[in-house]
Amino acid sequence: MKRGSTIFLKMAVLLVGVPILALCIFGIPWLANNPVNPNYAGSLYPIVIIMYVSVIPFIIALYHSFRLLSYIDKNEAFSSISVRSLKIIKYCAIVICSLYVVMLPFVFLVADKDDAPGLIIVGMVPIFASLVIAVFSAVLQRLLQEAIDIKSENDLVV
Repeated sequence: MKRGSTIFLKMAVLLVGVPILALCIFGIPWLANNPVNPNYAGSLYPIVIIMYVSVIPFIIALYHSFRLLSYIDKNEAFSSISVRSLKIIKYCAIVICSLYVVMLPFVFLVADKDDAPGLIIVGMVPIFASLVIAVFSAVLQRLLQEAIDIKSENDLVV
């Protein structure tokens, strides 16, 4: 793979991470301090806490994505460290999905009080996105592990 495409992907990983960090620094505290309706401000606090907690596995997954791209640059894509990075990305996506599933009842409470049923659909987007990433990582992990096994068998034969 050409180095230019991995540089592009590294830049994409960074461009995904920067808005999330900005949202954690500026957006979420503003939401907690300025609720639209003070009557359901108490329902927002669990949502804010879960959003902050979900940033930790998100940053870990971005870091391992960046490392995986570095392994590809170094021609170490077919190695156990690449499989390990994909496994960590998969687990991070599962944790994020689980956190947002736990958050969904609180989103339902806010949507019910505010009479905004579309909020529930918006709350489901991170669940499905992280679920897709977890499945994709699991498939890539399995394929990469099988390729490494085949490569090691061929090295033993020669």
